[in-house]
Amino acid sequence: MRGTGQRGAGRARTAALLAALLLGGGCSSPSPPQPSLRGAGLIVVAGWSGIERARFQTVLHGFETRTGARVQYVSSAGQYLPDRLAALAARGLRPDVVLLSEPGLLQQFARTHQLVALDDRTRAVVAEDYPVGWRSLATVDGREYGVWFKAANKSLIWYDVASLERIGYAPADSLPGLVRLAAALKASGQTPFSLGAGDGWVLTDWFENVYLRRAGPNRYDALATHRIPWTDASVGDALRWLRRLLAPAYLLGGPADALRTSFPASVTNAFRSPARAAMVMEGDFVGGFLPAGPGDPPGTGIDVFPFPGTYGGLPVVVGGGDVAVRMTSRRGAADLLRYLATPGAAASWARRGGFVSPNFALDLTVYRDPVSRAAARQLVEAGSGFRFDLSDLQPAAFGARPDAGMQGALRRFLLDGDVPAAQQALEASAVAAYR
Repeated sequence: MRGTGQRGAGRARTAALLAALLLGGGCSSPSPPQPSLRGAGLIVVAGWSGIERARFQTVLHGFETRTGARVQYVSSAGQYLPDRLAALAARGLRPDVVLLSEPGLLQQFARTHQLVALDDRTRAVVAEDYPVGWRSLATVDGREYGVWFKAANKSLIWYDVASLERIGYAPADSLPGLVRLAAALKASGQTPFSLGAGDGWVLTDWFENVYLRRAGPNRYDALATHRIPWTDASVGDALRWLRRLLAPAYLLGGPADALRTSFPASVTNAFRSPARAAMVMEGDFVGGFLPAGPGDPPGTGIDVFPFPGTYGGLPVVVGGGDVAVRMTSRRGAADLLRYLATPGAAASWARRGGFVSPNFALDLTVYRDPVSRAAARQLVEAGSGFRFDLSDLQPAAFGARPDAGMQGALRRFLLDGDVPAAQQALEASAVAAYR
């Protein structure tokens, strides 16, 4: 658990990333030459499974080819990462590099002396190609610990074009409009949403998008740092809207089935031919799970629109990312981190889809489809309306546990729709975690 001194500036400064966050100039700078690491063995832990695991392993294979090192990948998918790391330690395995999706967890590990700060050479590479906003998210008490390898725009709704065309509806541009669209789809006999609530972070992403649009960026920041309680009226308002959108009748298989469905399965279940559900809400990485042949554009007949709604007429976007940190000083560990900071490493995944990089040296033409480019552009256009994933800014015990904290409370809320009970559970868990 995080100590009481870890609450302040680190999470507060993650509030707003400016328009230069994601996109940059035209050409990918060449990757620096890699050292010979023949005989070195490294262990990497990340939360990717399935297609994402395969694509990240392609990135790691590029490092192996360039250096001669051997890299063992270990997935933590569906597990609370500190528990996964403890289980590995019990087997005598200490990962060299770990990919974290929570800045809060990075702060926790840094302040408990579990991380090795970036060396001068890696810090120079990061300073050259990364915006200061992303770098600040990996900085604790003045020391930089991580490389943001992957970014995500989590304010997208993917939809089956034919399903909307059949009922004569365009993509929604407001929360009330999205409710009307869901009702019209249901009335036509089409299930509105496929929901992968078996991965509880999908539910937190839904809540965060609704909350940001209803309560606005300032209250979002206050909730993210627990300066207002989860019993606040703004949270209750967002939960009631969430219930309207994710009503039991609007979910493929109903709430109980949604709670057994993983995020990847929610995408493939929705967009089979013919589509079983009209829409899936999630990030740009959905593109990596759409049905498509090798080399084809993702999802024939599938398109995307921004999660609807603004705040005060200004665009708002929820995003996230995965930061690579070093946990050992083993030979090759710093070199792998430095490699992940290069545009060449990012391009290896970007050209395969389902990936956005915060490295502004990456040429935009590398992205294989217009959806990925549009997702990156939406993040830029949000400007000061961009907010990092709220659950990822929390103490890990509250924001990252699959069966407790935010995820646990929202999973129960999906079943019972009890707003006061959900708020009480969220606040009790938050108080315990911040303590």
